[in-house]
Amino acid sequence: MKLLILGGTLFVGRAVAEAALERGHELTLFHRGRTNPGLFPDVEHLHGDRDGDLSALEGHSFDAVIDTSGYVPRVVRASAELLAGSVEHYIFISSISVYADFSTGLDENAPVQEWDRSTEDVSHAYGAMKASCEQAVHDVFGDHALLVRPGLIVGPHDPTYRFTYWVDRIARGGDVLAPEPKEHLVQVIDVRDLADWLVRSAEARLAGVFNAVGPADPLTMEALLETIREATGSRAQLRWLPADRLLENGVEEFVTLPLWIVDPAWRGHGEVANASAVVAGLTFRALAETARDTLAWIHSGAEVYVEQGRPKPGLDPAREAALLAEALV
Repeated sequence: MKLLILGGTLFVGRAVAEAALERGHELTLFHRGRTNPGLFPDVEHLHGDRDGDLSALEGHSFDAVIDTSGYVPRVVRASAELLAGSVEHYIFISSISVYADFSTGLDENAPVQEWDRSTEDVSHAYGAMKASCEQAVHDVFGDHALLVRPGLIVGPHDPTYRFTYWVDRIARGGDVLAPEPKEHLVQVIDVRDLADWLVRSAEARLAGVFNAVGPADPLTMEALLETIREATGSRAQLRWLPADRLLENGVEEFVTLPLWIVDPAWRGHGEVANASAVVAGLTFRALAETARDTLAWIHSGAEVYVEQGRPKPGLDPAREAALLAEALV
């Protein structure tokens, strides 16, 4: 299969490229040549800019395209329209953030946000813009489009330092601040499981809308952190602090402490249905394997946080120590 990846050198695209090569496919990467330019030297690299310079894609044909780098609707529409006559199958990586209401569990039929076109600032309208990107792909490719909605994607090379924070912090040991409630449900998917499924879905010409969230069974915050502790061989002690105390001290949900959400309006963020994707072949490795491989990546000396324009997730040691000390008074 001749496969085009829009992106392919940072995180999801990188994992998709690795999965495609493992399965013996002919691969082309379209990107700007700025991030990890030395990756995959034996495949075809086409350089350009999705926002205004797609000329390198002209005159090429592919069996499928996997779009890992689409955020702005007009940019995604331009890519889809240019490729419409030369690609048979379009896979777009969207997000569960498209959904309009997270107050309860939801599936692919739940309403999505509407983009009001007042801004193209992804940090302010990410979910609504992703929903509009989905619509653009569907408008062009119809029944030949696969729209994939992952939740939190984790594992080696993750640029966000969200799941990575917990692996890094717990592996260092000592008293680790853990946020209650312990039974809060969380969802993560290893980037390699997502990538493998995307490539297999391209082979099968899978179409439609699917939530790509994991794991297979419900996962609590307590089980997540304990699994990381055991998998990394850490002697850390989890010190659980009540949610109200954390909020009173300015600890931000999901930002200061990744994966932690107590606002009832966001309860469903950890209860997104994945049954359709599982039926369509999505599988999950053990969380312990993801934790161990993430720790190995951290220990490799890699840069573990590369996102720009937002604070690095997690508690710095001094603040964590102060919060724990106050809790013991």
